[in-house]
Amino acid sequence: MAVSKQAAYEPLFKRRGPPRFEDLGQERQYRKERLAAGFRIFAALGFSEGVAGHITARDPEFTDTFWVNPFGMHFAHVTVSDLIRVDGAGDVVEGTMPVNVAAFAIHHQIHVARPDVVAAAHAHSIYGKAWSAVGRLLDPITQDACAFYEDHVFFDDTRVMITEASEAALIAERLGAHKAAILRNHGLLTVGQTVDEAVWWFISMERCCQAQFLAESVGTPLQVDPENARAARAVNGTAQAGWFQCQPLHDRILRQQPDLLE
Repeated sequence: MAVSKQAAYEPLFKRRGPPRFEDLGQERQYRKERLAAGFRIFAALGFSEGVAGHITARDPEFTDTFWVNPFGMHFAHVTVSDLIRVDGAGDVVEGTMPVNVAAFAIHHQIHVARPDVVAAAHAHSIYGKAWSAVGRLLDPITQDACAFYEDHVFFDDTRVMITEASEAALIAERLGAHKAAILRNHGLLTVGQTVDEAVWWFISMERCCQAQFLAESVGTPLQVDPENARAARAVNGTAQAGWFQCQPLHDRILRQQPDLLE
């Protein structure tokens, strides 16, 4: 069944996908623009809380480094020129502002452990951090939640303030090859082969947490059976689908806030 469902949408997804670059400078600029847009989208959705949260994008040329938001800057203010590039030692090699210690610790370990990952996203969103205190994975109670079926993990550790490489390495190890993790008493973490994908998985997972809270507040939610959950995941849980579903949000934020490209 999963194959037939995927085949039904494959022609549509093939019509539009992430661009491919021969020039690394152009690819870097593209990733930075998508990263700045990701922060603006997070801000618009209320995922910005104090100085918490970060999204990273691996540099296409210097692949052991990544771009990230400066520590202490509101997501709604981030522009392309504000982004900083951080190396494997945690030093800022491009940009003038400091990096969040937790952002470096977590994202560096993920980027090292997962060469396939271009971007990772984490924020202290309200439903995600609330669900992280429940101690459970998300159930396949909606079509959207099926995207995470058998493709997310629960990181069961009470060290919520991650500053050491050894602590962050445990997160990367627990994440494994999955697209997302629920960090106990902390919040959500998502990854992707593109910035757009990582951003979309975070948004969708946050909404799935909210939906499960609402459903369980009135009863025991009905669940999609494993076969149909996997069939849905084969369509809306792929890297291509994650990128595609983020495009309307990206187009909207760019039209509303073109200054993010500065």
